[in-house]
Amino acid sequence: MIAATNFFHHSEVDLPNHHPHPNIIDYEGGSYKQDFWDGQGREFEDLAERYALQKLLPPRGRVLIELGAGFGRLANLYKHYDKVILIDYSLSLLLQAKEQLGNDPKHQFVAANIYNTPLVDNLADVIVMIRVAHHLESIDLALQEIARVLQGRRTFIFEYANKRNAKAIARFLLRKQRWNPFDRSPYEFVPLNFDFHPSWMTERLQAAGFTIRDERAISHFRLPAVKRRVNADLLARLDSALSRPDSLFKLSPSILVKSTSNKAVLPAKGVFQCPHCGNSTLKDAKNAIRCINCGQNWPIIEGVIDFRYPRPASVRS
Repeated sequence: MIAATNFFHHSEVDLPNHHPHPNIIDYEGGSYKQDFWDGQGREFEDLAERYALQKLLPPRGRVLIELGAGFGRLANLYKHYDKVILIDYSLSLLLQAKEQLGNDPKHQFVAANIYNTPLVDNLADVIVMIRVAHHLESIDLALQEIARVLQGRRTFIFEYANKRNAKAIARFLLRKQRWNPFDRSPYEFVPLNFDFHPSWMTERLQAAGFTIRDERAISHFRLPAVKRRVNADLLARLDSALSRPDSLFKLSPSILVKSTSNKAVLPAKGVFQCPHCGNSTLKDAKNAIRCINCGQNWPIIEGVIDFRYPRPASVRS
């Protein structure tokens, strides 16, 4: 696994389509909530994402899964869903989410690898993935897994960092940056942090079996000087008004996409499956879930099921 790093590495890259074990950003044990959100001047970004997500979410449903849920920042938007499964690679962030959301039985907290989730086929009515795609070394592999877990004809909403935004275009035309925002290849600005060209991302979605239904261009006012002078809620409402018109041009730093699965509707059999062998015959054990087929034990830690596989080095026995 690779944790976030501070050294810079600027390059346009061809991401691998099928890497057996892609590298993963691991926020385990860090202070992401405190360092990035709490008191860090990102109230506008939070509200902009909330307003856009509220417009794209189906009004209700049976099972909603959020991939990269972190500390549960957006979980209060999912009140009208019967079951909400919050997934993140970081166990410590999920423990924060559980502390914040309490013991409501509709919530389940699962530590898992996005490329190898412990979920059965056709489980979800809605899958949400915000602020995750820019860390994905293998977009195709992640989309393949999402397509497997999402029920046919149901909704996938995700956000990606837009390489071809207005600021990047202006800087390139003024020769203040070397990389080309019109080049379709993903741009890796630090290790495991990618910006994506909208046309490239559209192609990847379509190749994975999704049809785009709606898009929103958001976070137009992600400028410290503007955010210091204008109320965050007012900025977010202005941003929301621009989000549909600019989806035609996609000049904002972030793009939200609502798509649906093209596959047939088939019943889901259960909820969880073993990420080691793919078997869905699991049983409760002491502070764990045990796979009947391969014998793997998946620990339950303070209410969070740790289904991460391959296992992180810190917890391998």
